[in-house]
Amino acid sequence: MSRFIRIEDPADPRIDGYREVRERDLVGRQGLFVAEGEVVLRALARSDRHKAQSVLLAEKRVAALAPVLDVLDPETPVFTAPQPVLDAIVGFHIHRGVLALGRRGDPIAAESLLEPLGPRALVVVLVGIGNHDNMGGLFRNAAAFGADAVLLDADCCDPLYRKAIRVSVGAALTVPFARLGRDVDAIDLLSRYDFAALALSPAGGRRLADVHRPARAALLLGAEGPGLPRAVLDRTRTVSIPMAGAFDSLNVATACGVALHHLLFAAEPEIQRCS
Repeated sequence: MSRFIRIEDPADPRIDGYREVRERDLVGRQGLFVAEGEVVLRALARSDRHKAQSVLLAEKRVAALAPVLDVLDPETPVFTAPQPVLDAIVGFHIHRGVLALGRRGDPIAAESLLEPLGPRALVVVLVGIGNHDNMGGLFRNAAAFGADAVLLDADCCDPLYRKAIRVSVGAALTVPFARLGRDVDAIDLLSRYDFAALALSPAGGRRLADVHRPARAALLLGAEGPGLPRAVLDRTRTVSIPMAGAFDSLNVATACGVALHHLLFAAEPEIQRCS
């Protein structure tokens, strides 16, 4: 099992990475990220891409988390502290009592994610998603409905931001993702790998319920408010989710969940590629 180190002083330099968590969220962590909560720690422990650098636990949580800690590298330090000391370190009352510092895996090229996918595949493409709660919800949906990968454009926020990971219930650590460079044409990239691009928009030309699942499908989603750029909509098959009355807006994560559920359980895939 990982070795345990009891922390009694909130100023102990060995736990600098955990100090004033919210303030550190704003300035970045130089290749590290914070995983918060038991569910997220479990996801980090089984991640092939990201690794735990250390763990910080309230003493009352240690015994129950022993099976999770056993999965970690035995050399991973596990810091423990009484709840008041833990709260002083973090800068707020952390009732979950579970934190870890993770080291980001090396970036993955989008081509490396798309190329090995089989004849039936589903990817999510995010454009301009700047809200961390939405980002976490989108990854949670991607995991729940079997998306093979998530692609993010250059304007998307970080899926490994603490709050995004927490809202995703750890899915941001387990669903493969790649960030596209600003000069990458996402539609062209999808076409090269035979993905049918389905762009979700309130003004979409076809109702989601009428869409048959393409064998290799890419669901494109934009930020709430502006949505997907016109240049993207003009080059894809646009799809809408009809709503009651005159209401025409869903939270982007909610819309993603509805669309992915349909695509996962839709009838036989179309033979031809959409364009």
